[in-house]
Amino acid sequence: MRILLTNDDGVYAPGLAAMERVLRQLGEVYVVAPLREQSGVAHSITFLTPLQAGKVYVNDKHWAWAVDGTPADCVKLAISTILPDPPDLVVSGMNGGLNSGLNVLYSGTVAAAVEGALYGITSIAVSLQSTKNAPFQQAADLALGIIEKIWKQNTAPGRLYSINIPIEALKQDMPEVKVVPVNATECWETYERRMDTVGRPYYWLAGSSNPRQATGTPSDVLTDSAAILQGYITVTPLSYDLTDEQRLREMSDWQLSPQSGVVDNDVEHTGPRLRVCWRS
Repeated sequence: MRILLTNDDGVYAPGLAAMERVLRQLGEVYVVAPLREQSGVAHSITFLTPLQAGKVYVNDKHWAWAVDGTPADCVKLAISTILPDPPDLVVSGMNGGLNSGLNVLYSGTVAAAVEGALYGITSIAVSLQSTKNAPFQQAADLALGIIEKIWKQNTAPGRLYSINIPIEALKQDMPEVKVVPVNATECWETYERRMDTVGRPYYWLAGSSNPRQATGTPSDVLTDSAAILQGYITVTPLSYDLTDEQRLREMSDWQLSPQSGVVDNDVEHTGPRLRVCWRS
């Protein structure tokens, strides 16, 4: 098996090295990862500047490619240019921090797996709960067994999965795995207002508040966030098709075509003049 391994924590992250060591048991591993940390970049790609990629050596042996771009860039460049042949499996991680709930929308780790799925390749994102001195190698050993079982069960190419491992699961002799949906809970983000050294205000993301259950998500369904709190390892099948199928059917008889009319091309349309002011 040919495996492409990437992440969003950067090519020198311990979670990446831990996954590379265990994935060697499944096949040939190619590491193509961001040169710098790219957490929270979601599925952004680089197209306004050129991408640079260089080899990373460990003990005088070529170990990885470091790409000065995003996780999605790494997968695109690896599949199209760097690897001699397309991989059979894409693994992204192991991320230092969970990617449960709506964090899947912001995660560069998940986005790299999504990019692999876009190429029709089975792709798996792996994340470990953040903690001091995180036991990446122990978690990677657990993840390997799950990845291997997913691979053997997989019935079609291009499937997409997210694995989240809580620290509590690592304390158990036989941790249980739950296949669960994403916790689709809406959260209002909050920011702390601070002042820099010259008296200008700036804002630091401080977390979320006022959560409320999203419409259409039954409250009695065990989600990834709830399962993680109970100490379970979670596996969530994901889809990059964002179409709301139910709403699509509801809108089938909507009359949305614009009414015919005459457009006055002689009317001058001007927008407001804008300027940025730093206010304390």
